[in-house]
Amino acid sequence: MPVRDAEAADAGEICALIEEHARYEGNDTLILDREEMAGHLFGPDPKAWVLIAEPPGEPGTVAGFAFCSWNFATWQGRPGIWLDDLFIRPQYRRHGLGRELLAELRERTSGRVEWEMQEGNDKAAAFYAQLGARPVPGWIRYRWSPAG
Repeated sequence: MPVRDAEAADAGEICALIEEHARYEGNDTLILDREEMAGHLFGPDPKAWVLIAEPPGEPGTVAGFAFCSWNFATWQGRPGIWLDDLFIRPQYRRHGLGRELLAELRERTSGRVEWEMQEGNDKAAAFYAQLGARPVPGWIRYRWSPAG
């Protein structure tokens, strides 16, 4: 199976994937604290969880990931999954790994799986539409960010 749950030993690779994704999207300055991230993911009170995708025929090689947390939909009365980040390294694209990660997320909840996408990302929009996902009309995302 090309998708597995991340383990504490994957924390450095998870940070590297997040940084690679940031650079791919034009943020050349993001550098994460590996120890802090390990605490958020694998400490006594985890705040998020990660699925790792391994390329076919290359077990142990990390090709991409899905970075997630649980949410709750009150109008459905059930938990769902918030997909914060989905990234497959460019050299491993077109092997179905993104599809495998998303399929695994759907298996893990009877609720919603939700995520954001940057405007103008036509390739991602086409990929998500191919899987049957649709934009949520009529909703605007708001955010409070830390002061500073």
